[in-house]
Amino acid sequence: MSRTRTERLVNLVICLLSTRRFLTAAQIAATVPGYEHDPDDPRDHEAFQRKFERDKAELRELGVPLETGTASAFDAEPGYRIAHREYALPDIPLEPDEAAAVGIAARLWRHAGLAAAASSGLAKLRAAGVDVDPQATLGVEPVVTVDPAFGPLTVAARERRTVGFDYRVPDGDAPTSRRLQPWGVVCWRARWYVVGHDLDRDAPRCFRLSRIVGGAVKLTGRPGAFEPPVGVDLISHVAKWSGPVERSGRATVLVAPGRAAGLRRWAREVTSGPDGDRLVLPYADAESLAGRLVGYGPDVRVLEPPEIRDAVIQRLKEITARHDELATARASG
Repeated sequence: MSRTRTERLVNLVICLLSTRRFLTAAQIAATVPGYEHDPDDPRDHEAFQRKFERDKAELRELGVPLETGTASAFDAEPGYRIAHREYALPDIPLEPDEAAAVGIAARLWRHAGLAAAASSGLAKLRAAGVDVDPQATLGVEPVVTVDPAFGPLTVAARERRTVGFDYRVPDGDAPTSRRLQPWGVVCWRARWYVVGHDLDRDAPRCFRLSRIVGGAVKLTGRPGAFEPPVGVDLISHVAKWSGPVERSGRATVLVAPGRAAGLRRWAREVTSGPDGDRLVLPYADAESLAGRLVGYGPDVRVLEPPEIRDAVIQRLKEITARHDELATARASG
């Protein structure tokens, strides 16, 4: 399935979950990105109908409970909605590493254009007089952010557009201008990278997003200007260029009895005591380790070194501030 179709299906689900009434095909076409067409043009309208029929069939095959009906006996055209009672999931407990994976998905949701498109669609529904449930899509808002270059680079990769940016390497005094045909953006060892074809070097290259000066990325090419290699493994490209990680640092943490099994497997030393188990963990990057430790909540407490303890405190402050913002937004909404 193409990225464009995947995004369209996601936004269709959001649209149909956000109202309890049945929405007609015309209302959906005017609301969901990807269905834009001229209803007065027979060929264009027929193309939309074929696309919409394929998408409905795809959702049903995926197990989405798509219902057909009318809002009242006076409606001549059938509409569609998703039954909340059949679509909702029970509470799912997650381990820290599983929660981290969900967190990455939430970042992608927030920063890859899906959230903006979904918000636009819901605004259109409200403007058309459709009652929208503001609670329908809660839970996808992340509590962390990614590099500023993430958004424009994912858009460029999705649309196959060439980009330009200024890039600073660790041992360089001044940034250099780079031109890239981006194949995709990936996370590797808690850092975000873009992989693509460097036009100036005429070779595959990867760039760490945090080193793009100011996060400024300029889209310079037209959409569909290139095609990435078939079956390209972006993680392998990043791993090859980043080289092995030297985990020369050592952190000591106090773990509650019987908890944090993932850290225990990773520890170089484990010493049991009356107040818990002391684990010595190897690390290369303080921010990366802090992000991992935060996922275990109160079961883990950092004893040393100070840089890890400070990094964990900073992460917790960011999470608290983000949750406060969300609570304020929901209360005012």
